[in-house]
Amino acid sequence: MMNSFFNNKVVAITGGSDGIGKALIDALIPLGAKIATCGRNQDKLYNLQVQYSGHLLHTLVADVSNYNDCNNFIQSTINTFGGIDILINNAGVSMRSLVQDADVQVLRQVMDINFFGTVYCTKLALPSIMERKGIIVGLSSIAGYRGLPGRSAYSASKFAVNGWLEALRTELLHTGVHVMWVAPGFTSSNIRNAALNNKGESQGESPMDEAGMMSAETCATNIIQAIAKKKRTLVLTSNGKQTVFLNRFFPALTDKLVRNFFFKKGKLVR
Repeated sequence: MMNSFFNNKVVAITGGSDGIGKALIDALIPLGAKIATCGRNQDKLYNLQVQYSGHLLHTLVADVSNYNDCNNFIQSTINTFGGIDILINNAGVSMRSLVQDADVQVLRQVMDINFFGTVYCTKLALPSIMERKGIIVGLSSIAGYRGLPGRSAYSASKFAVNGWLEALRTELLHTGVHVMWVAPGFTSSNIRNAALNNKGESQGESPMDEAGMMSAETCATNIIQAIAKKKRTLVLTSNGKQTVFLNRFFPALTDKLVRNFFFKKGKLVR
């Protein structure tokens, strides 16, 4: 089913030079998709072009927190391929700091990338997607269902993405456009290494044990299958599903469990 579904589809993916975004490209190109992606690192995008030389791949250096950059990416994709069938809002940044220690600019920076980046690209691509009765995908997180300590700005941005896409989904219910969001659990990628500290600088290393996490490749495969089936939402990993379930039905207990997971002796350790 996936082969025929994605063949000749134009798929625009933000943040495609690393992690889940790169894994999505690696999986979609063999399925015959025409890929457009953007990222902030020109060298990584160049390497992507070299890797897929001869394939239908369009890349552009862009920061999704900047509206003009988003406009350039979306319009150049439409100019290159004639339109957009599927938009995957993947670009994002995490953070790690207690609220009392974090500069308020960290919250703004995370919201600008994770939430407004999704808003900008979706809004700009919407006319083309509506014309083609396409699909809009938001890469959310378990943190979009359950606020995580030390990740307050990240949680806020993902809650905002979920709510905004749900409102959009309802508005577009009878247009033929499908809107969905995906909540990966802890996935092995560079997002924690690039997470912002209390001053808005990259922390440079992950406080988590990455070895036992779902790989970006497995995550991408699950996302692609969910898109082909036009699922409403997708929550990944057993721990992620358990967290969402417990928080819905046993919120007070979940407060304690989450606190115990992230803190040791009163100190944030994850």
